[in-house]
Amino acid sequence: MVDNLNQLNAKKLNSNYDEHGYFVIRDYFSASEISALRNVILKFHELWKQDNLEFYQEEAFNSSLITGSEYLDFDDRVALFNFISSKKVMTVVESLMPNNPAFMNTQLFFNPVNPEQNDFWHRDCQYDYDVEDQKKVIDETQVVHLRVPLFDELGIELIPGTHKRWDSDEELDVRQEEKGRTACESLSGGKKIKLAAGDLLVFSADMIHRGLYGLDRLALDILVFDSSANYIDYVDDDCLPEISMLDQIDDPRLFNNTIRLKSQA
Repeated sequence: MVDNLNQLNAKKLNSNYDEHGYFVIRDYFSASEISALRNVILKFHELWKQDNLEFYQEEAFNSSLITGSEYLDFDDRVALFNFISSKKVMTVVESLMPNNPAFMNTQLFFNPVNPEQNDFWHRDCQYDYDVEDQKKVIDETQVVHLRVPLFDELGIELIPGTHKRWDSDEELDVRQEEKGRTACESLSGGKKIKLAAGDLLVFSADMIHRGLYGLDRLALDILVFDSSANYIDYVDDDCLPEISMLDQIDDPRLFNNTIRLKSQA
């Protein structure tokens, strides 16, 4: 695990990710960086909640397309794109994907209003693929979450190494809710990672994990993928910068790679 900025180097980050499927960099972002990001994200969140009130109150625990045009104005979107493609973020992204990483999406994770909802184990790929295809996805593709908590939170629980191996019988039964098991049960290999505002958690989308509800949970996830993977159909056009924004983004490579892939699709 990477504990602080002084240990930051591409080889170490890549080694940690390759072995465990995740790493944490503590106190990576300054208080002013988090404050500026929080201001933008809260604008989105309040408007999104108003627009999705019933869904929010009954079952929601996340939203997506934070960079889209529906809830944020031009300047706020540019500020968000500049954070996503900042040197701090790109240094981490390119330590894992040195060849043309591409931007996929953003998500915002929060506590569900409904007290009946429990956190649950999953692999992201299970929502698009059956079990046999999930095995292929784990072997062949790479989607990475970069989680930026905006407040101190309980964080995440994950099972290290599951980005490169298939589930044990217990893990599969719990994750798929088979043989009487439920996805909110404890798993013996789980590792809890508490997060504070300013930390950066990087983890594989397809490892077994679950968010932990509680405290003031509000975390921005940036999703990136290797350009060689076939994920361009997952990218919503509206979450990408408009052409007029590109010259106001200090380093637009991450978005240009996605725009290029879109044009070739």
